[in-house]
Amino acid sequence: MLGPNYTAVIRRDGEWWIGWVEEIPGVNSQGATRDELLSNLREALSEALEMNRKAARSAAGTTFEEVAIQL
Repeated sequence: MLGPNYTAVIRRDGEWWIGWVEEIPGVNSQGATRDELLSNLREALSEALEMNRKAARSAAGTTFEEVAIQL
């Protein structure tokens, strides 16, 4: 099963490629090539989602329910 899709906004800036993930504030990166940028954005997104997951579970305490939601 595939996970959700996210949108990367990317552009070349001189010698570098820079980009942001629209849906998650603070997820941005750079790379020497377009492919490196996309790889770096995937890693940054994965780390941000994991940190958010841990923070949400910590805030919920020891008794919580996980429910899938869609827009």
